[in-house]
Amino acid sequence: MRYTGLNRQIWNNNIKSVILLTLFPLVILGLVWLFVFLLQPAAGFRIEMANQMFIRSIPWVLIGVFLWFIIAWFSHSAMIQRATDSAPLSRKENKRIYNMVENLCIASGMPMPRVNIINDDSLNAFASGIKTSNFTVALSRGIIDRLNDEELEAVIAHELTHIRNRDVRLLIISIIFVGIFAFITEALVRSVRFSGSSSGRKDGRVVIIALLLAAVGYFLSSVFRFAISRQREYMADAGSATMTKNPLALASALEKISTDAQIEAVRRNDVAQMFIDNPQDKKIRPVSFPFGFLFMTHPPIEKRIALLKQF
Repeated sequence: MRYTGLNRQIWNNNIKSVILLTLFPLVILGLVWLFVFLLQPAAGFRIEMANQMFIRSIPWVLIGVFLWFIIAWFSHSAMIQRATDSAPLSRKENKRIYNMVENLCIASGMPMPRVNIINDDSLNAFASGIKTSNFTVALSRGIIDRLNDEELEAVIAHELTHIRNRDVRLLIISIIFVGIFAFITEALVRSVRFSGSSSGRKDGRVVIIALLLAAVGYFLSSVFRFAISRQREYMADAGSATMTKNPLALASALEKISTDAQIEAVRRNDVAQMFIDNPQDKKIRPVSFPFGFLFMTHPPIEKRIALLKQF
């Protein structure tokens, strides 16, 4: 895959960010309207009545989405740090890592991000943050200890490319909104399960409608999120090769990472997809079922390695 250039990629990702910010609320509102419409008596579906109920619900839906987004936006760094069992790494603790990150940042003209260490012997790394003050590159203890300098530099360059291309912000926006659909699904199921309605038939109908619509929203948002995630990995691989002038170093690093990428502390797929390799993708390889690739957050690592060797 040809690297399209930093400025072009940042511009493309800014456009995608705007599309995501617009698309997700529209999908949520569309599903709310369908939910209201389908809950009407089967004998008479009335669009006018559905529209009236929908209009009354719009402010509450938008307020809920806005509050969720604001809370997640400002607390994502702490949540990711807890989910990955990562902690700040000081310069005194590991000058080797700091020198690599600092040298790459100076060479590429970007500010120095925070550096975190993941207390795990497996090999993996990720970048996070939405602005300069909280951009972070996190490296596992295993990847620090088991990669040579060239391979580790290539991995760091991959993560720095994510930051420069604004991939991190785009991914976090998508994760936040997909989380909304997951929350809505659980909330609807719980509200119906513990409701005091005397009509079992009505409750069953509500459950079916709620689950079907929530599943549609979750499916659409997830597929879009996964497609963006796969694309960003190709671009970050190319960016690393350009930054280090050593694509074979990243290819070698990916080969080692693929043998032991499972960070034990990470069991949430939304967090796992931020890593340079998502081991959970191996459970849903395309061979598992015809459209399995749609649910993979990363391209097959073998394909990434092959492209790097042709760079």
